[in-house]
Amino acid sequence: QCQLTGLWRNDQDSLMEISVLRDNGDFQGQYLTRVTLSGSCAQISPLSGAQQQLGEEGWPTFAFTVRWDKFSNATTAFVGQCFVDAGGKETLSTMWLLREAVGSLEEDWKATR
Repeated sequence: QCQLTGLWRNDQDSLMEISVLRDNGDFQGQYLTRVTLSGSCAQISPLSGAQQQLGEEGWPTFAFTVRWDKFSNATTAFVGQCFVDAGGKETLSTMWLLREAVGSLEEDWKATR
């Protein structure tokens, strides 16, 4: 069984901590990215999301958003699934979309990564 609560590190050396996982699957935490749009010092950003509740079998899927409001006018949405290998190691496999604010509808094409 995968447990989302705890401290996670990604391949870019960013840290995510999920500190609250409610019975209904909602969770909260914080994200410290080492990769920034502005090139400034990384700061802690709030995250919130939800985990799909499963029975005892299967690996849970989840989604969460991170507001980069301390250093960037952007939001990222992550979706993923938690896996456990034969040795008991938990791994989160995710995909993400980042949306930053642009000044006009004509610039909309460059706002999502």
